[in-house]
Amino acid sequence: MTNQVLLEHLSLSDAKTVVEQKMKVPDMNKWDIKLLPASFSPWQSKKESSRQIAVLMSGGVDSSTAAHLLKEEGWEVLGITMKIPTLSSGSRCCCGADAAFVCNEIDIPHYFVDVSEAFENLIIERFRELYAKGQTPNPCVECNTLLKFSLVWDFLEATFGISYLATGHYARVINTDGKVRLGRAKDKTKDQSYFLYGIAAEKLNRFVLPLGNFSKQEVRSIAAELNLSAADRDESMELCFAGEGDYRAALSGSEANKEGDMTDMQGNNIGRHKGTSNYTLGQRRGVGFAGGKPLYVGKIDAETNTIALGTRDEVSCHVVKANKINTLIPEELASDKRLFGKIRSYGDPHSCKVAEVSENQITVEFDEPQFAPCPGQKLVLYDEADNVVAGGTII
Repeated sequence: MTNQVLLEHLSLSDAKTVVEQKMKVPDMNKWDIKLLPASFSPWQSKKESSRQIAVLMSGGVDSSTAAHLLKEEGWEVLGITMKIPTLSSGSRCCCGADAAFVCNEIDIPHYFVDVSEAFENLIIERFRELYAKGQTPNPCVECNTLLKFSLVWDFLEATFGISYLATGHYARVINTDGKVRLGRAKDKTKDQSYFLYGIAAEKLNRFVLPLGNFSKQEVRSIAAELNLSAADRDESMELCFAGEGDYRAALSGSEANKEGDMTDMQGNNIGRHKGTSNYTLGQRRGVGFAGGKPLYVGKIDAETNTIALGTRDEVSCHVVKANKINTLIPEELASDKRLFGKIRSYGDPHSCKVAEVSENQITVEFDEPQFAPCPGQKLVLYDEADNVVAGGTII
């Protein structure tokens, strides 16, 4: 099948749905999740279920190489790509037909799973709502937690009987003394464990991360040796549902760009801003005010439509609170426990102490002030061995 024929086939797949399997859990009754026709050869299981695995694929070099490595290790591999809505016509979405072509190259079956309705409601609408409240959401974490590791995984198990799931993330699942841990990648500069903390603890023993011990350069080298079309593909850096464009493409309504007052951290009016949705906490460039010294966005108040600017010291703090907690190592999450925390996806975890912990909220005190913690972003805690202890949404 040529690329053009496949693209036409995929464009008609909504009308040709061959399997429409709703999940056998309450939440799934809300979403019209569909399995679209096989992109090439259909899935025909040959091995026992303990050696069958579904790989979530975007068509990029990481997930493509992950699928190849799993096949080389003797897994029976099924490539899966989520079909999601995009808000920028004409731009390439990160989750497209590229994945189908790669699966054909490495000779594994591939399917699209249409999650458009769930994605629109759980990811895009939530993204808009939080920005309207002056928060800075992290849709990649929410997509992993609410879709990939929940609805989609359960859907695949119900549809294909496959209970194991893999992704191309740079992180590790570590089995030690009968305990399963989610750990940071060997290559700390590429570590993506921050984005994965929301996975249910009971699913960790069926979660596989083939790239955890590789560097990005090594992964590209493997893909190049295999002559995979994804070997030299650029990394996805922006929101997939914004068509790899500016996140503001996802925001709508007149309130998103409504001008308002700009103040200092003491509340004194110093200028005007272009709409709260155009700013994030910690932002320096493009704030539209020259104060003679570096100033950063330190507060965003959606109710009063104001933003406040301050120095680095003024927008930094020792104490960070988070709610909606997912705990992977319960015995490590206790008051006065010394851990290491991250409030952004990049950089190394910083030393901190758990000050308070309840069923759904934690407060940590960092040894050093943290720059501009953003409500809506994530606080992820690690132990001394670089294992994820817990994570939650910064409030």
